[in-house]
Amino acid sequence: MELLVIGLSHRTAPVEVRERLAVVPTDTESYLRAVTALPGVKEAALISTCNRVEIYAAFSDGPGALAALREHLGGRLPTGSPAQIDLDRHLYRRIGREAVHHLFRVAASLDSLVVGEPQILGQLKESFETARRHGTAGQVLGFAFPHAFRVARRVRRETGIARQPTSVSSVAVELARQVWEGFEGRQVLLIGAGKMGDLAARSLRASGANVIVTNRTAARADELAARLGCKAEPFTDLPALLTAADIVITSTGSRQPLLLRSQMEKVQRARRGRPLVIIDIAVPRDVEPQVGELEGIFLWDIDALQKVAAENLGDRRVEADRAEVMVEEELTRFVASHRGRGVGPTISALRARFAAYARAEADKAIQAMPTLDERQQRAVHLMAESLANKLLHAPSVALRKAGAGDDPDALAAAVQQLFDLPGTDGLSEGPGGADKKDAES
Repeated sequence: MELLVIGLSHRTAPVEVRERLAVVPTDTESYLRAVTALPGVKEAALISTCNRVEIYAAFSDGPGALAALREHLGGRLPTGSPAQIDLDRHLYRRIGREAVHHLFRVAASLDSLVVGEPQILGQLKESFETARRHGTAGQVLGFAFPHAFRVARRVRRETGIARQPTSVSSVAVELARQVWEGFEGRQVLLIGAGKMGDLAARSLRASGANVIVTNRTAARADELAARLGCKAEPFTDLPALLTAADIVITSTGSRQPLLLRSQMEKVQRARRGRPLVIIDIAVPRDVEPQVGELEGIFLWDIDALQKVAAENLGDRRVEADRAEVMVEEELTRFVASHRGRGVGPTISALRARFAAYARAEADKAIQAMPTLDERQQRAVHLMAESLANKLLHAPSVALRKAGAGDDPDALAAAVQQLFDLPGTDGLSEGPGGADKKDAES
């Protein structure tokens, strides 16, 4: 089996496409089970964040698995929608070495909206643990994902990419500063209990703002408010809360917009045109795009945050370049390690076969000599075992050397055929390369 990734991100698709493919946490288990039931797909992990929706899969049939996964993703779009027609333009597909390279870059936050942000590593770990918990992660994902985590830790340890930590939430605060020069005494309304909203609210509160939390699930609002040291208000009071707010940060898991233009028109009338900053970090979006057309409302969604993040890359660009070199080094190390790992099952199977032969022949010899005592019987078994090990030494060394070469599978396949060994599966470097229709540079 090999590794593939198929998906889209903020680099290849606008938020109106990403939000249609996003998966809420409560649907993850059923989603993974549906993916692993597709033809050719053996393992699967899903990452669905505000910036990307990606399926990492181990497969036995590359073209078949890719076609099935493409069909699965397309099935989440409304029939005849422009987004469905353009899906292939937004999707990227990577196999083998290129899929691993992509995974390493994502883990190291080199593919993030804000390069160097720390949240993506936690999201990847959660994605992998979810797949393991639901039984959809096996040997291939179990080898690739932990290595990606090690790559991310090395990048953060040996470069300055995370120096002066920046995140989506910090960019959101910077955007709010374009309207409100200072936050002292400003009223901030946090809708939802998402991590990004939590971080943005903490930053604003540290700058002197008053924060109020509301959420459809009152218990989660109370819990977050307690952590932030602020108040929680009932979600049913949302219109009044919006009227009193200066800044709204929304980050929920709702599949449909929570703030509609018709609703916000009434709110603005009650506010008498007072400026209102709305930062919509959610995907799918919590705020209807037309809300931004209303006078006095400054609306930014996740794609607007991307533009600011790109402008703020600055000194981290040099550190990002250093991190790219490290990712390449780790990829080379990973491939070499996996090549050696690939012949391991063949060596184990060969040794098991010879050990079985040795035991069987020793048992026959002992049966033919019924006068042997227990010590002599052990000596016969040890002699047979020793002979098998000596015969296997040279083939084992040759297989390990082949495992580190350019064609690790050829000798292993020959040995499997010569000794009638069971075939073994594993992640190979693969034919590699991005799909010709890859929309990401």
